[in-house]
Amino acid sequence: MIDMRTYLPNQQCCSAVFELYGGSGEGSMIDYSSLYSFAMRQGIVAIVWDEVQRAIAERCMSSVQQPSKVQKIQWAMAVEQVEFRYARQRRVIEKLASFFAEHNIHMMILKGYGLSLNYPVPEHRPCSDVDIWLFEEVRNPDGSISRQSAQQRADNLLREHFNIEIDEDKHHHTVFYLDGVMVENHYDFLNVHAHLSNRTIETRLQHLAKQPMVQVTVGDSRVYLPSPDFHALFLLRHSAAHFAAEKITLRHLLDWRYFVEKESANINWSALRDIAEQTNMHRFLDCLNAICVDYLNMPIENLDVLNRDNDLETRVWNEILNAEFSEPKPTGAGYLKSWSYMFRRWWANRWKHRIVYNESLVKTFVVQLWSHLLKPKSLKL
Repeated sequence: MIDMRTYLPNQQCCSAVFELYGGSGEGSMIDYSSLYSFAMRQGIVAIVWDEVQRAIAERCMSSVQQPSKVQKIQWAMAVEQVEFRYARQRRVIEKLASFFAEHNIHMMILKGYGLSLNYPVPEHRPCSDVDIWLFEEVRNPDGSISRQSAQQRADNLLREHFNIEIDEDKHHHTVFYLDGVMVENHYDFLNVHAHLSNRTIETRLQHLAKQPMVQVTVGDSRVYLPSPDFHALFLLRHSAAHFAAEKITLRHLLDWRYFVEKESANINWSALRDIAEQTNMHRFLDCLNAICVDYLNMPIENLDVLNRDNDLETRVWNEILNAEFSEPKPTGAGYLKSWSYMFRRWWANRWKHRIVYNESLVKTFVVQLWSHLLKPKSLKL
Protein backbone atom coordinates (compact mmCIF):
# COMPACT_ATOMS: atom_id res chain seq x y z
CA MET A 1 0.00 0.00 0.00
CA ILE A 2 1.38 3.39 -1.02
CA ASP A 3 1.73 5.91 1.78
CA MET A 4 -0.58 8.75 0.81
CA ARG A 5 0.31 11.10 3.64
CA THR A 6 2.55 13.30 1.49
CA TYR A 7 0.20 13.18 -1.46
CA LEU A 8 -3.28 14.25 -0.58
CA PRO A 9 -4.07 17.97 -0.71
CA ASN A 10 -5.30 19.96 2.24
CA GLN A 11 -6.29 23.59 2.43
CA GLN A 12 -2.66 24.65 2.34
CA CYS A 13 -2.04 22.35 -0.67
CA CYS A 14 0.55 20.22 1.13
CA SER A 15 3.58 19.58 -0.99
CA ALA A 16 4.96 16.57 -2.86
CA VAL A 17 1.79 15.48 -4.65
CA PHE A 18 4.01 13.78 -7.21
CA GLU A 19 5.65 11.50 -4.60
CA LEU A 20 2.76 9.04 -4.92
CA TYR A 21 3.95 7.81 -8.28
CA GLY A 22 7.72 7.77 -8.00
CA GLY A 23 8.76 11.32 -7.18
CA SER A 24 9.96 10.72 -3.62
CA GLY A 25 13.67 11.14 -4.26
CA GLU A 26 15.85 13.72 -5.92
CA GLY A 27 15.94 13.10 -9.64
CA SER A 28 13.36 10.31 -9.49
CA MET A 29 10.82 10.06 -12.28
CA ILE A 30 7.09 10.42 -11.84
CA ASP A 31 4.49 8.19 -13.46
CA TYR A 32 2.14 10.95 -14.57
CA SER A 33 -0.05 8.62 -16.61
CA SER A 34 -0.91 6.60 -13.50
CA LEU A 35 -1.23 9.74 -11.40
CA TYR A 36 -3.62 11.27 -13.94
CA SER A 37 -5.77 8.11 -14.09
CA PHE A 38 -5.87 7.93 -10.30
CA ALA A 39 -6.87 11.59 -9.97
CA MET A 40 -9.64 11.18 -12.55
CA ARG A 41 -11.07 8.13 -10.79
CA GLN A 42 -10.99 9.86 -7.43
CA GLY A 43 -12.61 13.11 -8.63
CA ILE A 44 -9.60 15.31 -7.79
CA VAL A 45 -7.92 15.84 -11.16
CA ALA A 46 -8.04 19.65 -10.94
CA ILE A 47 -6.89 19.68 -7.31
CA VAL A 48 -3.88 17.46 -8.07
CA TRP A 49 -3.00 19.59 -11.10
CA ASP A 50 -2.97 22.67 -8.87
CA GLU A 51 -0.36 20.97 -6.71
CA VAL A 52 1.74 19.83 -9.66
CA GLN A 53 1.75 23.38 -11.02
CA ARG A 54 2.69 24.74 -7.61
CA ALA A 55 5.61 22.32 -7.40
CA ILE A 56 6.80 23.42 -10.85
CA ALA A 57 6.43 27.13 -10.02
CA GLU A 58 8.36 26.75 -6.77
CA ARG A 59 11.07 24.72 -8.52
CA CYS A 60 10.42 21.66 -6.38
CA MET A 61 11.18 19.37 -9.31
CA SER A 62 13.69 19.36 -12.10
CA SER A 63 12.71 19.73 -15.73
CA VAL A 64 13.04 15.98 -16.31
CA GLN A 65 10.62 15.29 -13.45
CA GLN A 66 7.92 17.50 -14.93
CA PRO A 67 5.08 16.19 -17.11
CA SER A 68 5.71 16.07 -20.83
CA LYS A 69 4.13 18.68 -23.05
CA VAL A 70 1.49 16.17 -24.15
CA GLN A 71 0.70 15.29 -20.54
CA LYS A 72 0.44 18.96 -19.58
CA ILE A 73 -2.01 19.59 -22.42
CA GLN A 74 -4.06 16.53 -21.49
CA TRP A 75 -4.24 17.56 -17.84
CA ALA A 76 -4.98 21.21 -18.60
CA MET A 77 -7.85 20.19 -20.88
CA ALA A 78 -9.30 17.97 -18.15
CA VAL A 79 -9.14 20.83 -15.65
CA GLU A 80 -10.74 23.13 -18.21
CA GLN A 81 -13.65 20.70 -18.49
CA VAL A 82 -14.08 20.68 -14.71
CA GLU A 83 -14.16 24.48 -14.70
CA PHE A 84 -16.55 24.58 -17.68
CA ARG A 85 -19.04 22.22 -16.01
CA TYR A 86 -18.79 24.17 -12.76
CA ALA A 87 -19.48 27.48 -14.52
CA ARG A 88 -22.43 25.95 -16.39
CA GLN A 89 -23.92 24.63 -13.15
CA ARG A 90 -23.44 28.00 -11.52
CA ARG A 91 -25.36 29.69 -14.34
CA VAL A 92 -28.19 27.17 -14.01
CA ILE A 93 -28.35 27.70 -10.25
CA GLU A 94 -28.56 31.46 -10.77
CA LYS A 95 -31.23 31.04 -13.45
CA LEU A 96 -33.37 28.72 -11.33
CA ALA A 97 -33.05 30.82 -8.17
CA SER A 98 -34.04 33.95 -10.06
CA PHE A 99 -37.00 32.23 -11.71
CA PHE A 100 -38.33 30.70 -8.51
CA ALA A 101 -37.89 33.97 -6.60
CA GLU A 102 -40.34 35.56 -9.04
CA HIS A 103 -42.90 33.05 -7.75
CA ASN A 104 -42.02 33.49 -4.06
CA ILE A 105 -40.19 30.15 -3.90
CA HIS A 106 -36.85 29.89 -2.13
CA MET A 107 -34.14 27.49 -3.26
CA MET A 108 -31.78 25.57 -0.99
CA ILE A 109 -28.74 23.84 -2.50
CA LEU A 110 -27.77 20.41 -1.17
CA LYS A 111 -24.16 19.19 -1.40
CA GLY A 112 -22.43 20.12 -4.67
CA TYR A 113 -22.09 23.84 -5.19
CA GLY A 114 -22.49 24.69 -1.51
CA LEU A 115 -19.67 22.33 -0.52
CA SER A 116 -17.42 23.71 -3.26
CA LEU A 117 -17.42 27.09 -1.49
CA ASN A 118 -15.35 25.49 1.30
CA TYR A 119 -12.55 24.55 -1.11
CA PRO A 120 -9.45 26.70 -1.76
CA VAL A 121 -10.47 26.81 -5.46
CA PRO A 122 -14.25 26.18 -5.58
CA GLU A 123 -14.41 25.66 -9.34
CA HIS A 124 -11.94 22.77 -9.06
CA ARG A 125 -14.40 20.62 -7.14
CA PRO A 126 -16.22 18.56 -9.81
CA CYS A 127 -20.01 18.59 -9.61
CA SER A 128 -22.14 15.99 -11.36
CA ASP A 129 -25.64 17.42 -10.85
CA VAL A 130 -27.53 20.03 -8.85
CA ASP A 131 -29.61 18.96 -5.84
CA ILE A 132 -32.21 21.46 -4.68
CA TRP A 133 -34.94 21.70 -2.07
CA LEU A 134 -37.57 24.32 -2.81
CA PHE A 135 -39.73 25.85 -0.12
CA GLU A 136 -42.27 28.55 0.60
CA GLU A 137 -42.39 30.51 3.83
CA VAL A 138 -45.83 30.64 5.42
CA ARG A 139 -46.87 32.80 8.36
CA ASN A 140 -48.64 30.83 11.08
CA PRO A 141 -51.54 32.20 13.18
CA ASP A 142 -49.15 32.81 16.08
CA GLY A 143 -46.95 34.98 13.87
CA SER A 144 -44.16 32.44 13.42
CA ILE A 145 -42.86 31.45 10.00
CA SER A 146 -42.81 27.86 8.77
CA ARG A 147 -41.36 26.35 5.62
CA GLN A 148 -43.34 24.15 3.28
CA SER A 149 -42.04 22.14 0.35
CA ALA A 150 -42.75 23.77 -3.01
CA GLN A 151 -41.51 20.86 -5.10
CA GLN A 152 -44.77 20.09 -6.91
CA ARG A 153 -45.62 23.72 -7.64
CA ALA A 154 -42.08 24.27 -8.89
CA ASP A 155 -42.28 21.30 -11.27
CA ASN A 156 -45.54 22.64 -12.68
CA LEU A 157 -43.98 26.06 -13.18
CA LEU A 158 -41.01 24.51 -14.98
CA ARG A 159 -43.32 22.63 -17.32
CA GLU A 160 -45.35 25.77 -18.00
CA HIS A 161 -42.52 28.26 -18.54
CA PHE A 162 -39.66 26.14 -19.89
CA ASN A 163 -41.56 23.22 -21.44
CA ILE A 164 -39.33 20.90 -19.42
CA GLU A 165 -39.92 17.17 -19.18
CA ILE A 166 -39.99 16.06 -15.53
CA ASP A 167 -38.90 12.53 -14.60
CA GLU A 168 -41.07 11.33 -11.71
CA ASP A 169 -39.75 7.76 -11.58
CA LYS A 170 -37.38 8.32 -8.64
CA HIS A 171 -38.23 7.90 -4.95
CA HIS A 172 -37.61 11.18 -3.11
CA HIS A 173 -36.98 13.64 -5.92
CA THR A 174 -37.93 14.43 -9.48
CA VAL A 175 -35.33 14.97 -12.18
CA PHE A 176 -35.15 17.47 -15.02
CA TYR A 177 -32.52 18.96 -17.29
CA LEU A 178 -31.98 22.68 -17.80
CA ASP A 179 -29.36 23.96 -20.25
CA GLY A 180 -27.67 20.57 -20.21
CA VAL A 181 -27.45 20.29 -16.42
CA MET A 182 -29.25 17.57 -14.49
CA VAL A 183 -31.24 18.86 -11.51
CA GLU A 184 -32.75 16.76 -8.73
CA ASN A 185 -35.74 18.51 -7.17
CA HIS A 186 -36.18 16.97 -3.70
CA TYR A 187 -39.50 16.65 -1.93
CA ASP A 188 -37.69 14.95 0.93
CA PHE A 189 -34.01 14.49 1.69
CA LEU A 190 -33.48 10.72 1.86
CA ASN A 191 -34.97 7.73 0.12
CA VAL A 192 -37.05 6.32 2.97
CA HIS A 193 -38.07 3.40 0.76
CA ALA A 194 -34.52 2.07 0.44
CA HIS A 195 -33.59 1.74 4.13
CA LEU A 196 -35.85 1.83 7.16
CA SER A 197 -33.25 3.74 9.19
CA ASN A 198 -33.48 6.55 6.65
CA ARG A 199 -36.85 7.40 8.17
CA THR A 200 -35.24 8.26 11.50
CA ILE A 201 -32.66 10.46 9.81
CA GLU A 202 -35.25 12.02 7.49
CA THR A 203 -37.32 13.07 10.51
CA ARG A 204 -34.26 14.72 12.00
CA LEU A 205 -33.38 16.44 8.73
CA GLN A 206 -36.92 17.78 8.37
CA HIS A 207 -36.56 19.28 11.85
CA LEU A 208 -33.13 20.75 11.04
CA ALA A 209 -34.53 22.27 7.83
CA LYS A 210 -36.41 24.68 10.10
CA GLN A 211 -33.16 26.16 11.41
CA PRO A 212 -31.80 29.43 10.03
CA MET A 213 -30.06 28.82 6.72
CA VAL A 214 -26.92 30.29 5.23
CA GLN A 215 -27.59 32.80 2.46
CA VAL A 216 -25.18 33.20 -0.45
CA THR A 217 -25.41 35.06 -3.73
CA VAL A 218 -24.88 33.41 -7.08
CA GLY A 219 -24.59 36.13 -9.66
CA ASP A 220 -27.56 38.36 -8.99
CA SER A 221 -29.60 35.64 -7.28
CA ARG A 222 -29.89 34.56 -3.67
CA VAL A 223 -29.76 30.92 -2.72
CA TYR A 224 -29.74 29.13 0.61
CA LEU A 225 -27.39 26.55 2.06
CA PRO A 226 -28.40 24.20 4.89
CA SER A 227 -27.49 24.94 8.49
CA PRO A 228 -24.21 23.34 9.66
CA ASP A 229 -26.12 20.74 11.71
CA PHE A 230 -28.27 19.78 8.73
CA HIS A 231 -25.30 19.64 6.38
CA ALA A 232 -23.22 17.54 8.79
CA LEU A 233 -25.92 14.86 9.12
CA PHE A 234 -26.92 14.94 5.46
CA LEU A 235 -23.32 14.78 4.24
CA LEU A 236 -22.50 11.96 6.65
CA ARG A 237 -25.50 9.88 5.56
CA HIS A 238 -24.93 10.59 1.90
CA SER A 239 -21.28 9.49 2.08
CA ALA A 240 -22.13 6.45 4.22
CA ALA A 241 -24.88 5.31 1.85
CA HIS A 242 -22.64 5.61 -1.21
CA PHE A 243 -19.86 3.81 0.62
CA ALA A 244 -22.10 0.91 1.59
CA ALA A 245 -23.83 0.58 -1.77
CA GLU A 246 -20.83 0.99 -4.04
CA LYS A 247 -17.93 3.31 -3.21
CA ILE A 248 -16.82 6.79 -2.27
CA THR A 249 -13.79 8.67 -3.54
CA LEU A 250 -11.22 11.06 -2.17
CA ARG A 251 -13.47 13.89 -3.27
CA HIS A 252 -16.05 12.74 -0.72
CA LEU A 253 -13.35 12.81 1.95
CA LEU A 254 -12.31 16.30 0.90
CA ASP A 255 -15.92 17.44 1.07
CA TRP A 256 -16.04 16.33 4.70
CA ARG A 257 -12.58 17.65 5.55
CA TYR A 258 -13.17 21.16 4.23
CA PHE A 259 -16.70 21.31 5.62
CA VAL A 260 -15.58 20.29 9.13
CA GLU A 261 -12.67 22.72 9.05
CA LYS A 262 -15.03 25.59 8.25
CA GLU A 263 -18.08 24.67 10.34
CA SER A 264 -16.81 22.52 13.22
CA ALA A 265 -17.51 25.20 15.84
CA ASN A 266 -21.10 25.47 14.59
CA ILE A 267 -21.86 21.71 14.57
CA ASN A 268 -23.65 20.12 17.51
CA TRP A 269 -21.30 17.14 17.65
CA SER A 270 -23.12 15.53 20.57
CA ALA A 271 -26.42 15.47 18.66
CA LEU A 272 -24.68 14.20 15.52
CA ARG A 273 -23.03 11.37 17.42
CA ASP A 274 -26.31 10.47 19.14
CA ILE A 275 -28.13 9.93 15.87
CA ALA A 276 -25.07 8.24 14.34
CA GLU A 277 -25.08 5.73 17.18
CA GLN A 278 -28.85 5.32 16.97
CA THR A 279 -28.59 4.42 13.27
CA ASN A 280 -25.27 2.52 13.55
CA MET A 281 -23.20 5.07 11.59
CA HIS A 282 -20.87 5.96 14.46
CA ARG A 283 -18.03 3.67 13.37
CA PHE A 284 -18.18 5.06 9.85
CA LEU A 285 -18.16 8.58 11.30
CA ASP A 286 -15.10 7.73 13.40
CA CYS A 287 -13.30 6.28 10.37
CA LEU A 288 -14.17 9.32 8.28
CA ASN A 289 -12.74 11.66 10.91
CA ALA A 290 -9.65 9.54 11.55
CA ILE A 291 -8.78 9.21 7.86
CA CYS A 292 -9.21 12.95 7.32
CA VAL A 293 -6.91 13.64 10.27
CA ASP A 294 -4.28 11.10 9.23
CA TYR A 295 -4.21 11.66 5.48
CA LEU A 296 -5.79 15.06 4.84
CA ASN A 297 -4.25 17.06 7.70
CA MET A 298 -7.63 17.92 9.18
CA PRO A 299 -6.91 19.63 12.52
CA ILE A 300 -7.86 17.27 15.33
CA GLU A 301 -9.05 20.15 17.48
CA ASN A 302 -11.92 20.61 15.02
CA LEU A 303 -13.46 17.38 16.27
CA ASP A 304 -15.54 16.76 19.36
CA VAL A 305 -14.10 13.27 19.82
CA LEU A 306 -11.85 10.95 17.82
CA ASN A 307 -12.41 7.26 18.52
CA ARG A 308 -9.86 5.00 16.87
CA ASP A 309 -10.15 1.52 15.36
CA ASN A 310 -6.97 1.05 13.34
CA ASP A 311 -8.02 -2.18 11.62
CA LEU A 312 -11.36 -0.81 10.46
CA GLU A 313 -9.81 2.51 9.42
CA THR A 314 -7.26 0.67 7.29
CA ARG A 315 -9.94 -1.40 5.59
CA VAL A 316 -12.12 1.63 4.89
CA TRP A 317 -9.11 3.58 3.59
CA ASN A 318 -8.03 0.73 1.30
CA GLU A 319 -11.60 0.36 0.07
CA ILE A 320 -11.70 4.03 -0.95
CA LEU A 321 -8.42 3.72 -2.85
CA ASN A 322 -9.15 0.34 -4.41
CA ALA A 323 -12.57 -1.24 -3.87
CA GLU A 324 -12.63 -4.93 -2.94
CA PHE A 325 -15.52 -5.48 -5.35
CA SER A 326 -14.25 -3.97 -8.58
CA GLU A 327 -16.36 -5.73 -11.20
CA PRO A 328 -17.67 -3.12 -13.66
CA LYS A 329 -21.39 -2.61 -13.81
CA PRO A 330 -22.98 -4.04 -16.98
CA THR A 331 -24.78 -1.57 -19.21
CA GLY A 332 -27.77 -2.41 -21.37
CA ALA A 333 -27.66 -5.96 -20.00
CA GLY A 334 -31.34 -6.32 -19.14
CA TYR A 335 -33.01 -6.89 -15.79
CA LEU A 336 -31.68 -10.40 -15.09
CA LYS A 337 -27.98 -9.57 -15.46
CA SER A 338 -28.41 -6.19 -13.76
CA TRP A 339 -30.15 -7.74 -10.76
CA SER A 340 -27.50 -10.47 -10.60
CA TYR A 341 -24.74 -7.86 -10.59
CA MET A 342 -26.47 -5.79 -7.93
CA PHE A 343 -26.93 -8.84 -5.70
CA ARG A 344 -23.26 -9.84 -5.98
CA ARG A 345 -22.13 -6.29 -5.25
CA TRP A 346 -24.54 -6.07 -2.32
CA TRP A 347 -23.27 -9.37 -0.90
CA ALA A 348 -19.61 -8.38 -1.29
CA ASN A 349 -20.31 -5.07 0.45
CA ARG A 350 -22.17 -6.55 3.40
CA TRP A 351 -19.27 -5.66 5.75
CA LYS A 352 -19.82 -2.02 4.82
CA HIS A 353 -23.54 -2.36 5.46
CA ARG A 354 -22.72 -3.38 9.05
CA ILE A 355 -21.00 -0.04 9.78
CA VAL A 356 -23.62 2.13 8.08
CA TYR A 357 -27.09 0.67 8.76
CA ASN A 358 -28.84 -0.80 11.78
CA GLU A 359 -31.16 -3.07 9.77
CA SER A 360 -30.36 -6.71 9.14
CA LEU A 361 -29.12 -7.77 5.71
CA VAL A 362 -32.27 -9.80 5.08
CA LYS A 363 -34.57 -6.92 5.96
CA THR A 364 -32.54 -4.56 3.81
CA PHE A 365 -32.71 -6.92 0.84
CA VAL A 366 -36.50 -7.21 1.11
CA VAL A 367 -36.97 -3.45 1.55
CA GLN A 368 -34.75 -2.60 -1.42
CA LEU A 369 -36.43 -5.21 -3.58
CA TRP A 370 -39.81 -3.68 -2.79
CA SER A 371 -38.36 -0.20 -3.40
CA HIS A 372 -37.34 -1.13 -6.95
CA LEU A 373 -40.67 -2.81 -7.60
CA LEU A 374 -42.43 0.41 -6.64
CA LYS A 375 -40.23 2.39 -9.05
CA PRO A 376 -38.89 -0.14 -11.58
CA LYS A 377 -37.43 2.59 -13.80
CA SER A 378 -35.15 3.57 -10.92
CA LEU A 379 -33.15 0.45 -11.73
CA LYS A 380 -30.51 1.60 -14.20
CA LEU A 381 -29.79 -1.10 -16.76
